[in-house]
Amino acid sequence: MPFALYLLGLAVFAMGTSEFMLSGLGPDIAHDLGVSIPAAGSLTSAFAVGMVIGAPLMAMLSLRWSRRHALLVFLLAFLAVHVVGALTTSYGVLLVTRVIGALANAGFLAVALVTATGMVEPNAKGRATSALLGGVTLACVAGVPGGALLGQLWGWRAAFWAVALVSVPAVVAILRAVPSGGAGPAGTSVRRESRALREPRLLVTLLLGALVNGATFCTFTYLAPLLTEVAGLGSAWVPALLALFGLGSFAGVTISGRLADVRPVPLLVTGGVALLVGWAVFALTAGNPVAAGALVFVQGTLSFAVGSTLISQVLYAATGAPTLAGGLATAAFNVGGAIGPWAGGLAIGAGLGFRAPLWVSALLVALALAAAGVARAVRRGTANDHEGVPTATR
Repeated sequence: MPFALYLLGLAVFAMGTSEFMLSGLGPDIAHDLGVSIPAAGSLTSAFAVGMVIGAPLMAMLSLRWSRRHALLVFLLAFLAVHVVGALTTSYGVLLVTRVIGALANAGFLAVALVTATGMVEPNAKGRATSALLGGVTLACVAGVPGGALLGQLWGWRAAFWAVALVSVPAVVAILRAVPSGGAGPAGTSVRRESRALREPRLLVTLLLGALVNGATFCTFTYLAPLLTEVAGLGSAWVPALLALFGLGSFAGVTISGRLADVRPVPLLVTGGVALLVGWAVFALTAGNPVAAGALVFVQGTLSFAVGSTLISQVLYAATGAPTLAGGLATAAFNVGGAIGPWAGGLAIGAGLGFRAPLWVSALLVALALAAAGVARAVRRGTANDHEGVPTATR
């Protein structure tokens, strides 16, 4: 893998830390700003909504920019809103900064995915995606637990300052490592690339990505209260278990990088079924600290193995949209990132307790498996119908 690809991962690390860190800061933000825990959880949903809107919109906006210029604009905007977020005392302002930060994050990731896959051979999209998303897993391993620890020591604002500071070397890295050229290919147009949305394989893959990522975010957003209120662990354990989830996610991305280009279907089927079983078992055993710790790692591994593979499959399916492919993948996964915390918050607000998001996660994965099964049956039925048509009429 080209070294510049890993430097892009440094910026993804900062952004991933910001996206995920509220799972360890939610209770402190709620207490400091005088809002409920579900309201604090809505900050994650707001970020995801910004990602959903921003991914295709920012990809279209940057269609004629050089990739280095686009990456720098998005990263600098992301840095600035984190400074504002660290300074504000208003929940409303913080909510707005999360949306704007997400727009910048979405644009950056959409361009970075296309840039990364453009650095490798056409049949190595899975490995390139895995290398780039390594920044996200490092955010889970170090950034998110580090943010939670900073929050415990100096308050949640310290985590926002840390994200802004980590973004600074990423700016320098992009200036030095990413070529100034590389705008959208000749003949590219939004209308032409939008036609890729009619491809059934792409639509199904986007749906599956949204559902699987929704399951991940549903539980991850409320992991801190789940561990302290249900598993009975002290708050000091939360950073360590968030790091454990991150180690699992790193393992999952590594598995995806090795298999996504050569055996994607077996990985998705086996991993999807195991993911469903894992969420259900987690829900049943969440009161046991040892079981909860083990399943934090297992579900992190499975979630990112399946999720990373689906991202690479979106890029393979969107061959007709070379510029918007990254935006489509980013948007789909953040649809799930918005729905998951929202659904988990509804379950908690309904009085079902902090164990409820685990069951919601299981339901979302079950829906993904059902959708994949229906799509496969329809595809087989269509193929059989075509086999029965005389060659001259095809």
